[in-house]
Amino acid sequence: MTAQPAPVPPPPHPLPALTTSELSRYRRDLEAALAALPGQAPARGPLQDTLAEVLAEQQSRAKIAGRLR
Repeated sequence: MTAQPAPVPPPPHPLPALTTSELSRYRRDLEAALAALPGQAPARGPLQDTLAEVLAEQQSRAKIAGRLR
């Protein structure tokens, strides 16, 4: 029997409406789920896409806050 990673539930609000801590927690959950999946697992694609969206939102917030140029 193979252990399946716990599913990552969707956030309660759209990404732009999440607080910074909610967004960080969601990112950690996605990263943990990806780390637990085998390299060729079909479920990796959607998780990686979602993680990319989260990273883009975090980068956008950092840019607005003046931490990135």
